[in-house]
Amino acid sequence: MSPSADLARALRPRLPSPLREVRDEGFARRGVRLFLKRDDLIHPDLPGNKWRKLALNLEAAAGRTVLTFGGAYSNHLRATAAAGRLLGFGTVGVVRGDELAHRPLNPSLARCAADGMRLHFVDRTTYRAKASPEVLAGLLSRFGDVEVIPEGGSNALAAQGCTALGRELAGEVDVAAVACGTGGTLAGLAAGLDPGQRALGVPVVGGGFLAGEVARLQREAFGGPAGDWALEERFTFGGYARTTPDLDAFADGFEDRHGLPVERVYVAKLLFSLTALADEGAFAPGTRVAAVITGAPDASLQESSVSR
Repeated sequence: MSPSADLARALRPRLPSPLREVRDEGFARRGVRLFLKRDDLIHPDLPGNKWRKLALNLEAAAGRTVLTFGGAYSNHLRATAAAGRLLGFGTVGVVRGDELAHRPLNPSLARCAADGMRLHFVDRTTYRAKASPEVLAGLLSRFGDVEVIPEGGSNALAAQGCTALGRELAGEVDVAAVACGTGGTLAGLAAGLDPGQRALGVPVVGGGFLAGEVARLQREAFGGPAGDWALEERFTFGGYARTTPDLDAFADGFEDRHGLPVERVYVAKLLFSLTALADEGAFAPGTRVAAVITGAPDASLQESSVSR
Protein backbone atom coordinates (compact mmCIF):
# COMPACT_ATOMS: atom_id res chain seq x y z
CA MET A 1 0.00 0.00 0.00
CA SER A 2 1.10 3.56 -0.70
CA PRO A 3 -0.21 6.88 0.63
CA SER A 4 -2.67 8.65 -1.62
CA ALA A 5 -1.61 11.36 -4.02
CA ASP A 6 -3.71 13.84 -2.01
CA LEU A 7 -1.73 13.19 1.16
CA ALA A 8 1.56 13.36 -0.70
CA ARG A 9 0.57 16.67 -2.26
CA ALA A 10 -0.44 18.07 1.12
CA LEU A 11 2.78 17.12 2.92
CA ARG A 12 5.20 17.01 -0.06
CA PRO A 13 7.64 14.39 1.23
CA ARG A 14 10.98 14.03 -0.53
CA LEU A 15 10.82 10.53 -1.98
CA PRO A 16 12.69 8.40 -2.62
CA SER A 17 15.10 9.52 0.06
CA PRO A 18 18.74 9.84 -1.07
CA LEU A 19 21.09 6.86 -0.90
CA ARG A 20 24.72 7.95 -0.60
CA GLU A 21 27.88 5.88 -0.33
CA VAL A 22 30.47 7.05 2.18
CA ARG A 23 34.01 5.74 2.57
CA ASP A 24 34.69 4.92 6.20
CA GLU A 25 37.90 3.24 7.26
CA GLY A 26 36.16 0.92 9.70
CA PHE A 27 34.32 -0.66 6.76
CA ALA A 28 36.85 -0.15 3.98
CA ARG A 29 39.59 -2.18 5.67
CA ARG A 30 37.19 -5.15 5.66
CA GLY A 31 36.17 -4.57 2.04
CA VAL A 32 32.65 -3.53 3.04
CA ARG A 33 30.83 -0.66 1.33
CA LEU A 34 28.75 1.62 3.55
CA PHE A 35 25.73 3.54 2.27
CA LEU A 36 23.57 6.04 4.15
CA LYS A 37 19.85 5.98 3.38
CA ARG A 38 18.92 9.56 4.25
CA ASP A 39 15.36 9.16 5.46
CA ASP A 40 16.02 12.10 7.78
CA LEU A 41 15.61 14.30 4.69
CA ILE A 42 12.09 13.13 3.78
CA HIS A 43 10.21 15.90 5.59
CA PRO A 44 11.23 18.64 8.06
CA ASP A 45 8.38 17.85 10.48
CA LEU A 46 7.81 14.14 9.76
CA PRO A 47 11.37 12.92 9.14
CA GLY A 48 12.50 9.41 8.45
CA ASN A 49 10.35 6.54 9.52
CA LYS A 50 7.75 8.93 10.95
CA TRP A 51 6.41 9.77 7.48
CA ARG A 52 6.50 6.14 6.43
CA LYS A 53 4.76 4.89 9.58
CA LEU A 54 2.17 7.66 9.86
CA ALA A 55 1.03 8.20 6.28
CA LEU A 56 -1.38 5.25 5.98
CA ASN A 57 -2.53 5.75 9.56
CA LEU A 58 -3.43 9.36 8.80
CA GLU A 59 -5.44 8.27 5.78
CA ALA A 60 -7.29 5.73 7.92
CA ALA A 61 -8.12 8.48 10.42
CA ALA A 62 -9.88 10.40 7.61
CA GLY A 63 -9.68 13.72 9.43
CA ARG A 64 -10.73 12.45 12.86
CA THR A 65 -8.75 13.35 15.96
CA VAL A 66 -5.71 11.08 16.36
CA LEU A 67 -4.84 9.81 19.85
CA THR A 68 -1.43 8.27 20.38
CA PHE A 69 1.17 7.55 23.05
CA GLY A 70 4.74 8.47 23.95
CA GLY A 71 7.26 9.54 26.52
CA ALA A 72 8.33 13.05 27.38
CA TYR A 73 10.80 13.24 24.47
CA SER A 74 8.88 11.20 21.91
CA ASN A 75 9.73 11.82 18.25
CA HIS A 76 6.45 10.11 17.40
CA LEU A 77 4.36 12.53 19.47
CA ARG A 78 6.05 15.50 17.85
CA ALA A 79 5.56 14.14 14.35
CA THR A 80 1.88 13.39 15.01
CA ALA A 81 1.31 16.86 16.42
CA ALA A 82 3.04 18.42 13.41
CA ALA A 83 0.91 16.36 11.03
CA GLY A 84 -2.21 17.58 12.82
CA ARG A 85 -1.11 21.17 12.39
CA LEU A 86 -0.22 20.72 8.73
CA LEU A 87 -3.37 18.77 7.80
CA GLY A 88 -5.85 20.41 10.16
CA PHE A 89 -6.96 17.55 12.41
CA GLY A 90 -6.94 17.28 16.20
CA THR A 91 -4.32 15.33 18.13
CA VAL A 92 -4.15 13.92 21.64
CA GLY A 93 -0.88 12.73 23.17
CA VAL A 94 -1.07 10.32 26.09
CA VAL A 95 2.22 10.94 27.90
CA ARG A 96 4.00 8.53 30.24
CA GLY A 97 4.48 10.03 33.72
CA ASP A 98 1.68 11.86 35.56
CA GLU A 99 4.31 13.77 37.56
CA LEU A 100 5.01 15.76 34.39
CA ALA A 101 1.55 17.34 34.49
CA HIS A 102 2.66 19.73 37.25
CA ARG A 103 5.99 20.73 35.73
CA PRO A 104 6.86 23.18 32.96
CA LEU A 105 6.77 21.46 29.59
CA ASN A 106 10.12 20.38 28.23
CA PRO A 107 11.02 21.64 24.71
CA SER A 108 9.71 18.47 23.06
CA LEU A 109 6.28 18.55 24.74
CA ALA A 110 6.11 22.33 24.34
CA ARG A 111 6.48 21.83 20.60
CA CYS A 112 3.65 19.30 20.64
CA ALA A 113 1.42 21.75 22.50
CA ALA A 114 2.35 24.59 20.16
CA ASP A 115 1.25 22.39 17.25
CA GLY A 116 -2.15 21.95 18.89
CA MET A 117 -1.74 18.58 20.59
CA ARG A 118 -3.78 18.06 23.75
CA LEU A 119 -1.47 16.43 26.29
CA HIS A 120 -2.90 13.88 28.73
CA PHE A 121 -0.50 12.64 31.40
CA VAL A 122 -0.97 9.20 32.97
CA ASP A 123 0.90 7.34 35.67
CA ARG A 124 3.44 4.74 34.60
CA THR A 125 1.33 1.76 35.68
CA THR A 126 -1.55 2.94 33.52
CA TYR A 127 0.83 3.67 30.66
CA ARG A 128 2.20 0.13 30.73
CA ALA A 129 -1.40 -1.10 30.36
CA LYS A 130 -2.20 1.37 27.58
CA ALA A 131 -3.25 -1.35 25.13
CA SER A 132 -5.63 -3.02 27.58
CA PRO A 133 -9.37 -2.80 26.87
CA GLU A 134 -9.95 -1.06 30.21
CA VAL A 135 -7.44 1.74 29.61
CA LEU A 136 -8.51 2.22 25.98
CA ALA A 137 -12.17 2.35 27.02
CA GLY A 138 -11.36 5.07 29.53
CA LEU A 139 -9.52 7.11 26.91
CA LEU A 140 -12.31 6.74 24.38
CA SER A 141 -14.85 7.78 27.00
CA ARG A 142 -12.78 10.86 27.77
CA PHE A 143 -11.84 11.93 24.25
CA GLY A 144 -14.69 10.60 22.12
CA ASP A 145 -14.44 9.42 18.51
CA VAL A 146 -10.70 9.25 17.93
CA GLU A 147 -8.31 7.18 15.81
CA VAL A 148 -5.95 5.35 18.15
CA ILE A 149 -2.37 4.84 16.95
CA PRO A 150 -0.03 2.85 19.21
CA GLU A 151 3.23 4.03 20.76
CA GLY A 152 5.87 4.73 18.14
CA GLY A 153 3.21 4.47 15.43
CA SER A 154 3.92 0.76 15.01
CA ASN A 155 0.91 -1.18 13.76
CA ALA A 156 -0.03 -3.09 10.62
CA LEU A 157 -0.53 0.10 8.59
CA ALA A 158 2.86 1.40 9.69
CA ALA A 159 4.55 -1.82 8.62
CA GLN A 160 2.79 -1.66 5.26
CA GLY A 161 3.93 1.94 4.83
CA CYS A 162 7.53 1.00 5.59
CA THR A 163 7.63 -1.55 2.75
CA ALA A 164 8.36 1.45 0.51
CA LEU A 165 11.71 1.80 2.29
CA GLY A 166 12.60 -1.74 1.29
CA ARG A 167 11.44 -1.20 -2.28
CA GLU A 168 13.62 1.91 -2.58
CA LEU A 169 16.62 -0.21 -1.58
CA ALA A 170 15.76 -3.16 -3.82
CA GLY A 171 18.81 -4.16 -5.83
CA GLU A 172 20.93 -1.38 -4.32
CA VAL A 173 22.44 -3.07 -1.24
CA ASP A 174 22.86 -6.48 0.33
CA VAL A 175 22.04 -5.56 3.94
CA ALA A 176 19.68 -2.80 5.08
CA ALA A 177 20.04 -1.90 8.76
CA VAL A 178 17.82 0.24 10.95
CA ALA A 179 17.69 1.14 14.63
CA CYS A 180 14.56 -0.20 16.34
CA GLY A 181 12.35 1.08 19.12
CA THR A 182 8.99 -0.60 18.53
CA GLY A 183 9.69 -2.76 15.47
CA GLY A 184 7.35 -1.33 12.84
CA THR A 185 10.04 0.00 10.52
CA LEU A 186 11.99 -3.26 10.51
CA ALA A 187 8.82 -5.29 9.87
CA GLY A 188 8.03 -3.28 6.75
CA LEU A 189 11.61 -2.82 5.57
CA ALA A 190 12.19 -6.58 5.49
CA ALA A 191 8.94 -7.16 3.62
CA GLY A 192 9.86 -4.63 0.93
CA LEU A 193 13.33 -5.94 0.14
CA ASP A 194 14.06 -8.28 -2.77
CA PRO A 195 14.90 -11.96 -2.26
CA GLY A 196 18.59 -12.26 -1.40
CA GLN A 197 18.64 -9.00 0.53
CA ARG A 198 18.38 -9.00 4.30
CA ALA A 199 17.28 -6.54 6.94
CA LEU A 200 19.08 -6.03 10.24
CA GLY A 201 17.46 -4.37 13.23
CA VAL A 202 19.48 -2.78 16.05
CA PRO A 203 17.30 -2.36 19.18
CA VAL A 204 17.96 0.79 21.20
CA VAL A 205 16.23 -0.67 24.27
CA GLY A 206 16.73 -4.03 25.96
CA GLY A 207 14.24 -6.58 27.15
CA GLY A 208 14.29 -9.08 24.32
CA PHE A 209 10.73 -8.30 23.24
CA LEU A 210 11.34 -6.91 19.77
CA ALA A 211 11.60 -10.22 17.89
CA GLY A 212 8.09 -11.10 19.01
CA GLU A 213 6.82 -7.63 18.14
CA VAL A 214 8.26 -7.70 14.62
CA ALA A 215 6.78 -11.16 14.04
CA ARG A 216 3.39 -10.00 15.33
CA LEU A 217 3.41 -6.89 13.14
CA GLN A 218 4.26 -8.96 10.06
CA ARG A 219 1.41 -11.37 10.79
CA GLU A 220 -1.03 -8.48 11.10
CA ALA A 221 0.30 -6.58 8.09
CA PHE A 222 1.19 -9.37 5.67
CA GLY A 223 -0.45 -12.50 7.02
CA GLY A 224 2.82 -14.09 8.15
CA PRO A 225 6.61 -13.82 8.02
CA ALA A 226 7.93 -11.54 5.28
CA GLY A 227 11.53 -11.12 4.17
CA ASP A 228 14.83 -12.07 5.75
CA TRP A 229 15.47 -10.17 8.96
CA ALA A 230 17.41 -10.48 12.21
CA LEU A 231 18.16 -8.45 15.33
CA GLU A 232 21.54 -7.46 16.76
CA GLU A 233 20.77 -6.81 20.42
CA ARG A 234 24.22 -6.10 21.90
CA PHE A 235 24.26 -2.34 21.44
CA THR A 236 21.55 -0.82 23.65
CA PHE A 237 24.18 0.99 25.78
CA GLY A 238 22.04 0.63 28.88
CA GLY A 239 18.64 1.43 27.44
CA TYR A 240 16.59 4.02 25.63
CA ALA A 241 18.20 7.48 25.43
CA ARG A 242 21.24 6.22 27.34
CA THR A 243 24.77 6.66 26.13
CA THR A 244 28.37 6.08 27.19
CA PRO A 245 31.63 7.97 26.63
CA ASP A 246 32.58 5.39 23.99
CA LEU A 247 29.35 5.92 22.07
CA ASP A 248 29.65 9.70 22.28
CA ALA A 249 33.26 9.58 21.07
CA PHE A 250 32.27 7.32 18.19
CA ALA A 251 29.41 9.62 17.13
CA ASP A 252 31.66 12.69 17.35
CA GLY A 253 34.25 10.95 15.18
CA PHE A 254 31.69 9.91 12.57
CA GLU A 255 30.39 13.48 12.42
CA ASP A 256 33.89 14.85 11.93
CA ARG A 257 34.76 12.34 9.19
CA HIS A 258 31.58 12.65 7.16
CA GLY A 259 29.99 15.99 8.03
CA LEU A 260 26.78 14.26 9.12
CA PRO A 261 25.24 15.29 12.45
CA VAL A 262 24.53 12.00 14.23
CA GLU A 263 21.31 11.63 16.20
CA ARG A 264 22.28 9.93 19.46
CA VAL A 265 19.18 7.99 20.60
CA TYR A 266 18.86 5.80 17.50
CA VAL A 267 21.35 6.55 14.73
CA ALA A 268 24.54 6.55 16.83
CA LYS A 269 23.77 3.07 18.14
CA LEU A 270 23.03 1.85 14.63
CA LEU A 271 26.28 3.15 13.17
CA PHE A 272 28.33 1.93 16.14
CA SER A 273 26.83 -1.56 15.84
CA LEU A 274 27.53 -1.76 12.09
CA THR A 275 31.12 -0.63 12.61
CA ALA A 276 31.61 -3.27 15.31
CA LEU A 277 30.05 -5.98 13.14
CA ALA A 278 32.26 -5.04 10.21
CA ASP A 279 35.32 -5.20 12.45
CA GLU A 280 34.22 -8.66 13.65
CA GLY A 281 34.01 -9.88 10.06
CA ALA A 282 30.23 -10.27 10.12
CA PHE A 283 29.99 -8.93 6.55
CA ALA A 284 31.82 -10.67 3.71
CA PRO A 285 34.15 -8.53 1.59
CA GLY A 286 32.17 -6.74 -1.08
CA THR A 287 28.98 -6.56 1.01
CA ARG A 288 26.97 -3.39 0.48
CA VAL A 289 25.48 -2.24 3.79
CA ALA A 290 22.91 0.55 4.07
CA ALA A 291 22.34 2.34 7.37
CA VAL A 292 18.89 3.93 7.45
CA ILE A 293 19.26 7.41 8.97
CA THR A 294 15.87 7.80 10.61
CA GLY A 295 16.34 11.22 12.16
CA ALA A 296 18.57 14.22 12.73
CA PRO A 297 19.82 15.43 16.12
CA ASP A 298 17.30 17.31 18.20
CA ALA A 299 18.56 19.57 20.96
CA SER A 300 15.80 18.64 23.39
CA LEU A 301 16.43 14.93 22.86
CA GLN A 302 20.16 15.34 23.23
CA GLU A 303 19.57 17.01 26.60
CA SER A 304 17.56 13.97 27.71
CA SER A 305 20.36 11.46 27.07
CA VAL A 306 21.80 9.88 30.20
CA SER A 307 25.41 8.73 30.48
CA ARG A 308 26.25 5.73 32.62
